Amino acid sequence: MKPPRTNPPATDSSTPLKRALTTSSLYFFILGDVLGAGVYVLVGQVAAESGGAVWAPLLVALCLALLTAASYAELVTKYPRAGGASHYAALAYGPFLGFLAGFCMLASGIVSVAALARGFGGDYLSEFISLPVVLVTVVFLTALALLNARGIRESTRANVVATIIEVGGLLLVIGLGAWIMLRGDGDTGRLTDLGTSREGPVGAVLSGAVLAYYSFVGFETSVNVAEETRDPRRSYPRALFGALLTAGAVYALVGLAATVAVPTEELTESSGPLLEVVRMAGGVPTELFSAIALVAVANGALLTGIMSSRLAYGMARDGLLPRFLTTVLPGRRTPWAAIATTAVLSLLLALTGDVATLASTLVLLLLVVFFLVNTSLLVLRRDTAPQDHFRAPTLVPVLGALSCILLATRIEHDVWLRGLLVLTVGAGLGVIAAVRSRRSS
Repeated sequence: MKPPRTNPPATDSSTPLKRALTTSSLYFFILGDVLGAGVYVLVGQVAAESGGAVWAPLLVALCLALLTAASYAELVTKYPRAGGASHYAALAYGPFLGFLAGFCMLASGIVSVAALARGFGGDYLSEFISLPVVLVTVVFLTALALLNARGIRESTRANVVATIIEVGGLLLVIGLGAWIMLRGDGDTGRLTDLGTSREGPVGAVLSGAVLAYYSFVGFETSVNVAEETRDPRRSYPRALFGALLTAGAVYALVGLAATVAVPTEELTESSGPLLEVVRMAGGVPTELFSAIALVAVANGALLTGIMSSRLAYGMARDGLLPRFLTTVLPGRRTPWAAIATTAVLSLLLALTGDVATLASTLVLLLLVVFFLVNTSLLVLRRDTAPQDHFRAPTLVPVLGALSCILLATRIEHDVWLRGLLVLTVGAGLGVIAAVRSRRSS
């Protein structure tokens, strides 16, 4: 029988990265990533899938996300280092699945940044100025990479300001929804509209929960900055669950406001559904909300860029990616090679504009990652740690893995085909990484 591994305590000298994040800054990091651009554009699509009552799939998605979040909390506090899901899967299953998990995370992160960069140069920006999307994309991604390379402290400070603005915009929507209802223009009857012509209430809520789940993912990006957190064993669970519950409360209230204020048909046909609430209420300039949306897009891209670069750094240190990605900027102690590489890949995707195929597979890729994380936790329970860490009940990772399977069954066939193509590429590269790992061991 294989003897249990003992993990050395994570001290500041155990990592070349600078430990600069406190509990509060990590809380804002996670909250800012979860309260990203998704909620500003997905409410209408969630309503279309669920039948109108947006709050129900949002709450279901929150509960399912909390299951996997609990698994992450245990793994992060037990193994507080960059690499995240890739590191956990490698410990539990070996280099092949470790690479596959990291590849899925890395691919989704790079594509997400590319999509957000192009979104930044779209209709929201056009409310103020018309510039070529290519020019905006190049400047936008360059600025994000420079801020990322400057330091995690500076990046998270910018995130705190942006998160406050994002939350302010969502609170504005909640307040306007309440005002619409108080003046008698809202329809509370839509709050119980569940089910569509294609599916009954349960199936419709689950289909809506797939899209709503995308609004909650983002918490996993914080795993890759655990190594830059001062006391991850104490700080991470508090910041993670606090941020998710805060986001869940805000999302549920936004869903209630949008459902009551705007007819379902108008909500589902709009590419800016929350802007419809602002228009319905009146009195607030639409340009103001467009500015808030731009901040949300930029903040989401910044945090996802941080995740991608730290993930690449962690995978390279585990021998799953080229070693040069572990190069750290002197003085700043930030992984500049990983930052530059992921930024260039995002730029190439954004400039070609061919991101729709990969973007539609993001949820599927993350469900693969989350399934591996939940099952890895069960495998790694045989390991011991010299210090106390967060421990989730055994039923939680089991339910977390089953929730990933459940949501995957609600994903459309054509998305599965595109996702399998990405997974095939990742599997091929994973075989190469596994062979190299065996040769070097």
